[in-house]
Amino acid sequence: MHAALLALALAQAHSADLNIGEFQPNTYGDWTATGTAFSLGPASGKLLPKLEILNAADDAVISSEIEDDKPTGTLTSPAFKISRGYIAFRIGGGRYERRTCLDLLINGKVVRSATGRNSDHLMPQSWDVRKFRGQTAQVRAVDDASGDWGHINVDHIVQTDAPEQLPVVTQPLYEETLRPQFHFTARQWTMDRLNPGPKEEGWINDLNGLIFYDGEYHLFAQRWYKCWLHAVSKDLIHWKELEPAFWEESLESGTQSGTCVVDYENTSGLAKDKAHPAMIAFWSRADNQTQCCCYSLDHGRTWKFYEKNPLMVFPERDPKVFWYAPGKHWVMMMYGSGQYHVFTSPNLLDWQNEHNPIPDSYECPDFFELPLDGNPDQKKWVLIQGNGNYSVGTFDGKKFTEETPRNACDIGPNFYATQTWSNVETGDGRRIQAAWMRGADFPDMPFNQEISFPCVLTLKSTPAGPRIYRNPISEIAKLHKAHQTWTNQILQPGKVLPLATTGDLFHIKAEVAIPKGATLHFSLRGVPVEFTSKTIHSGDRQGTTQGKVESIEILLDRGSLETFVNQGEISCTRYALPNKPGLSINAEGAPITLKSLTVYELKSAWK
Repeated sequence: MHAALLALALAQAHSADLNIGEFQPNTYGDWTATGTAFSLGPASGKLLPKLEILNAADDAVISSEIEDDKPTGTLTSPAFKISRGYIAFRIGGGRYERRTCLDLLINGKVVRSATGRNSDHLMPQSWDVRKFRGQTAQVRAVDDASGDWGHINVDHIVQTDAPEQLPVVTQPLYEETLRPQFHFTARQWTMDRLNPGPKEEGWINDLNGLIFYDGEYHLFAQRWYKCWLHAVSKDLIHWKELEPAFWEESLESGTQSGTCVVDYENTSGLAKDKAHPAMIAFWSRADNQTQCCCYSLDHGRTWKFYEKNPLMVFPERDPKVFWYAPGKHWVMMMYGSGQYHVFTSPNLLDWQNEHNPIPDSYECPDFFELPLDGNPDQKKWVLIQGNGNYSVGTFDGKKFTEETPRNACDIGPNFYATQTWSNVETGDGRRIQAAWMRGADFPDMPFNQEISFPCVLTLKSTPAGPRIYRNPISEIAKLHKAHQTWTNQILQPGKVLPLATTGDLFHIKAEVAIPKGATLHFSLRGVPVEFTSKTIHSGDRQGTTQGKVESIEILLDRGSLETFVNQGEISCTRYALPNKPGLSINAEGAPITLKSLTVYELKSAWK
């Protein structure tokens, strides 16, 4: 009995909380301060209600707002050994990642970080540090902001095995329950997936500066106005998310959408020589008045702000920049006041307004040439707007002349701010497109929104004029697992053909003959899609072919359903959360012929 009590006492002693920060009023003890933000010591006593600091567990709170929000600085703990599963704390203050935050440092590198929520009510948070157990670490409070909510308050920092508030997510990265497995979604930077707001948790929105360079596809995307997210891939299937390319210059500036180019001829002079060209990213500040750039000399791994930013003051945003070879000059197309405006430049730094606006335009332009019917001697310019509508025409380097009505690239409800990878002439030449699937919300997950699956664009002649066709890239076959094929099957009305009973990732390809009066129903893990002889119905969207529905291709992921009709004549990009197992099809109204149908189960691109 005595031995059992002793063992219990030892276990309890081992799991007791260990204080990292426990202060006396007016002093931080052996913590090290820089700057002036923490020079007056902790907030305590009557100062707590004066500063409206609520829910403090101790009487001495780390605070950088004693002299209001203007002072800046850091406060760093002595080194300690991580010997518990979690580091817990209460935190308040500004919601500025990297600027007003509490960091966990190992070997001088930030491995965990948290911010307040623009509130001085101290909220409990914790970091899961089990994988760092036994390593030496430090905790650092940072105040690098002087504007509104430019302060941080932290209390009761402890090592513990029983935190007051567990981290929201405990599943491994990319293995979370709802994480799409072959669509790009973002990690969460600096906040480490800890109690962020509903709109900021692993958020991704407008695609920026998609570019192919030296064997790598670069994907950049805006995260609100805070930074450009950055990921790279060799095959557009397997992505590695790097640290954000660059953050806002200041809390007031912000970074909006834009584009990226490779300055092979060093027209800007930002590179040392032509052998090592600069990647240059163009973007708008949040004021919608000024245009700026950053550049990288190491294949996009590190970025510098151009020292003479802004390049120009002009009330526009979303710059799209490209090289116009016939005129040997650069072109910038920008959105503003319902129009796209065209600028030209010899060097990417000095820009001239050509005063040829394109009216009735809508955000985030994409602009490029495509061969008509694959004929390289008959190219047309395609202008795609942020809402996915496009027109085809001619461009002389300064003025775009539309020759077609504006048509939808995609009829889906979640297709927005689409961009194509540029510089593809240095690769295999395919014009490949992706879009922000705006509205793709994933409840209780450490990420928010997703990017559509990459599609090859081609321009084809039709009775209605030249039209864009979209098809999934062939690299999807890298993810194929087991498959099942049916040929020359007649679906009788009232009969259900099961296609799969388990699995959640699928690629479906079919050649069909649907007579008038018949409807082909797909049930895709509980999500319906329907086809008649001429139409597709997916959710609340409908598309009509110029001929007959003859081929169908479907990509089904954990949070998306993308459908392609007649080799990309119609595509529908749709956010969907499947809600039950199994795939099946059935006919209604009349028999339907399945000339061929193949269902591939897919493996995860993250494994």
